Amino acid sequence: MNYLSVESLTKSFGTKALFNKISFGLNQGDRIALIAKNGAGKSTLLKVLVGKEIADEGSVTFRKDIVVTYLDQNPILNENDTVLEAIYNTDNPMLNAVRAYEEALQVFEKEYNDETSAKLETCTAQMDKLDAWGFEAKVQEVLQRLKIAFLDKQIGMLSGGQKKRVALAKVLIDEPHLLILDEPTNHLDVEMIEWLENYLVSRDMTLLLVTHDRYFLDRICNEIIEIDNGKIHHYRGDFQYYVEKKAEREAMESSEIDKAKNLFRRELEWVRKMPKARGTKSKSRLNAFEDTKDKAFSGKVETKLELGVKMSRIGGKILEFKHIKKAFGETKIVNDFSYIFKKGEKIGVIGKNGVGKSTFLNMIMGLENPDSGDIQTGETMVFGYYSQEGLKLTENKRVIEVVKDIAEFIPLADGSKLSASGLLTKFLFPPDVQYSLVSKLSGGERRRLYLMTILIKNPNFLILDEPTNDLDIVTLSVLEDFLTNFQGCVLIVTHDRYFMDKMVDHLFVFEGTGVLRDFPGNYTEYRDKKELEDKASSKSGQTEVVEKEVVAIKAEEKKIDLAPKKKLSFKEKLEYEQLEKEIANLETEKAKITSLLNAGSENHQDVLKWSEEIGTIISKLDEKSFRWLELSENV
Repeated sequence: MNYLSVESLTKSFGTKALFNKISFGLNQGDRIALIAKNGAGKSTLLKVLVGKEIADEGSVTFRKDIVVTYLDQNPILNENDTVLEAIYNTDNPMLNAVRAYEEALQVFEKEYNDETSAKLETCTAQMDKLDAWGFEAKVQEVLQRLKIAFLDKQIGMLSGGQKKRVALAKVLIDEPHLLILDEPTNHLDVEMIEWLENYLVSRDMTLLLVTHDRYFLDRICNEIIEIDNGKIHHYRGDFQYYVEKKAEREAMESSEIDKAKNLFRRELEWVRKMPKARGTKSKSRLNAFEDTKDKAFSGKVETKLELGVKMSRIGGKILEFKHIKKAFGETKIVNDFSYIFKKGEKIGVIGKNGVGKSTFLNMIMGLENPDSGDIQTGETMVFGYYSQEGLKLTENKRVIEVVKDIAEFIPLADGSKLSASGLLTKFLFPPDVQYSLVSKLSGGERRRLYLMTILIKNPNFLILDEPTNDLDIVTLSVLEDFLTNFQGCVLIVTHDRYFMDKMVDHLFVFEGTGVLRDFPGNYTEYRDKKELEDKASSKSGQTEVVEKEVVAIKAEEKKIDLAPKKKLSFKEKLEYEQLEKEIANLETEKAKITSLLNAGSENHQDVLKWSEEIGTIISKLDEKSFRWLELSENV
């Protein structure tokens, strides 16, 4: 079933053509990733599809009976709305029923009277009518997993990351047929990203998404669409398949262009020598010559990002932490942490959002002071801090002016110097872009410019806080190669698991309550070790419970052995057999309710109901189990 048809779509900004007469479609069940270099038009294409931008020509057609939802890379929400109002601002009748029920419940809990009770009863009846209780549980799951507990806060009071999570929750809860996502993993921690992967895979949703997260792409998508030089190319497979087939396509195109150039040179000689009187045969050959000319000059000059600035000399002493402690009130960030950095180390920093990773980096940079302990920095250290907030750019400034404010000429790794304009070209900013305003840059181009301003200061200790956000996959590959060969120290905070696995030697793991663990290995190795530890801990806990139960049963058996035995009557035999069935049923019911309680719910009435039910079940189990033990001694 076709959900989306795009025909001959063209879009330009001034003289810059983003895509030219591209066509593609989405069918039900497709999960497509859109890949392109920064500034090539990925986000613009998504906005054209959903009507937020107007194409120069071409058509976009959605199937009439489907719901389409779009997550912008930088979502715009009403600053005056509360989070609850923003999430429930929808035409979805089931979601509106859930909203009405939640609001009525809140009022009922604050003020119990006949009016609030009647309102809650009406909303409960509507929930029953729409069979919306399962939907309400899904809403609570999404909010809990994305850690959105600030429902009464106004949108205007939230951070950029919180706004992105609210917008993501909204589009997930809407349950559309087609979901269009622009960088959905930005501002999510690893736990949230892995939950989102499982959520999207388990739902029958058609997806079109832009992402730089290669693990996320491979897990979610079954097809890749690439915008390259204004054209569109399809790859049905994972990221590795895309890389291989792209290389094959480019090699084939290069070979065809070389052949066309050779033919063009021969035909050009013929055209120049050709007599003025032209017959039909000559006209057809002339037409063929024009086609050959177009083919021969269709190739583009492939420019690649080059990161090769000079690194400052690094001395013997680099950076040392001595018994560092840091807390905000009762919240411990770091508690008695010591570490001596060694030359060439590449360390990843991981942990849930809000555990203090950015505070840790700020302490290194001297932007925050530890509560106690000492941070000693070597005299030769030059830090390059790529912060999550990015560079505060003046919108009406030209790109080249941003660089010239730092230096007119920049020393390179090979000892030579390069002008600001020359270095911008190496960073894929052609002359026409260099003299355009900063306001014209895409999100990814801004991040690339920011990275450049960090590197031209010749740091020997790089601190990268979420460097992968908004950078295209091509730029990330070049950055990975640069960091691999970088002789200084690198400290990386990122939720990009692929980037982390490829780059780091070991990890600093923020486990909460001030615990900072030094783990020797990359993220995947840590995750595997953590799963084994969790399983061992769970098994240990279960074994302890079982051992206690065995001891209790044996003690009970000893007591029963002292009693005189007698044979069961016919009636007692029937009772004994019936008890076995009843106990088995009660155990099943107990396991089901326990599972619900472990999962948790924002609806306190559900929790109260389940608690009462499990109390009744346990009481019945105790009663029937004791009776069964009495009878079993005389079987």
